[in-house]
This record gives sequence, C-alpha cells and structure tokens, in this order.
Amino acid sequence: MMWTLVVGTAATWAMVGLIWMVQLVHYPMLATYSALAPATAAEDHQRRISWVVAPLMAAEGVTALVLLAERPDTMPTWSAWLAAALLGLALLSTVFVQVPLHAQLARGHDVRVAEKLVSTNWVRTIAWTLRGLLLAWVLAT
Repeated sequence: MMWTLVVGTAATWAMVGLIWMVQLVHYPMLATYSALAPATAAEDHQRRISWVVAPLMAAEGVTALVLLAERPDTMPTWSAWLAAALLGLALLSTVFVQVPLHAQLARGHDVRVAEKLVSTNWVRTIAWTLRGLLLAWVLAT
C-alpha cells in the first residue's frame, strides 16, 4: 500500500500549495475585487476552483480511507488517524464555513463576510499544512 501513501501525500502537497495561494493571494483579492462584481466574482471562483480541488480532494479522501484500513508497515496507526482527522477538519470547514461564505458573497459584497472568509480559511490552511508535513514525515521514515 506504499502507492496509496505516495498518491495521498502528493495530493495533499498539491492542496497545501493551493491553499496557501488561496489564503495569501486569492481570498484577499476576492475580498477586495468582489465589491465590483460580487455575483460574478463568487460564481467564477467556485466554478473555476472546483476543477482544481475536486480531483485532489477525491484522491485525498480515497487514500485516507485506504490508509486507515491498510497501511504500509512504516506508517504508525496514530499517524493514519491523525492525517484523516486533519483532512476531515479541512473538508468540514470547506463545507460548513467557506462554501456558505462564498454563497453570501455571491448575493452581494459584504466587507465583514469577505474578511471572515479570509480569517476562517486559516483553519484549512493549517490543517492541510500539518497533514502534508505528517504524511511527508511518514513517507520519509
């Protein structure tokens, strides 16, 4: 099952790079520019980013489940569960926090909602980064 660990780690690191770009570049720009065309900005973001994140999230989800059931000998049980929990945290934040905030911005620009989108995204940024570091450590040992 080493291939599962490699694929899962690669997908996670792709998400780590993406989430940091979103956190530091895209969301701050979206928060500012969506005032000019709120519905267009929010809808374009959701439509375009889905093509990038959906396959990565799917790969992470599948590999996380497989690693819970059947790990390489070098992967401690606790690390598989922690990696899955960090992914769960990131995905729950996506579904229950970021998606609703995007929907609010699509209805009309609100500075407080835009700022909340940027500040709450730190949960996902930190969760994916810790997951990436954990999986890289497991892969390296």
